[in-house]
Amino acid sequence: MPTQQNKIIIDRIIEAAHYKNYVIDFCLVKINEASAKEGWNDQKAMEITESINYKNFRDAIYNVFARHNEVELETILKAYEKDTAYQSQNFMTASKVLFNNLNIFANDIVKGKYLLK
Repeated sequence: MPTQQNKIIIDRIIEAAHYKNYVIDFCLVKINEASAKEGWNDQKAMEITESINYKNFRDAIYNVFARHNEVELETILKAYEKDTAYQSQNFMTASKVLFNNLNIFANDIVKGKYLLK
């Protein structure tokens, strides 16, 4: 895991790159696909949708950035903040490990593993 200071920078990268929105949107697509395929009623679809909690996935993002030092993270942050073209290159889709983890996370949500019981 990254240091506390690096987590702050990573959180700023997440915000600048809209990673949180990407994670939630990705999960919603998976939920909608499963709902249509399996014929969920509205209540089940709503319960599963409400179980999306970005914080359950945030550590996976932290781990991907953990190998970077503070200077490297600041450089990445500045690139996202200054260049809108850079923002369109979503690191989440470029990192096979992170994208695989996101698929697992979204599939676990669809399976109801994050429902409060």
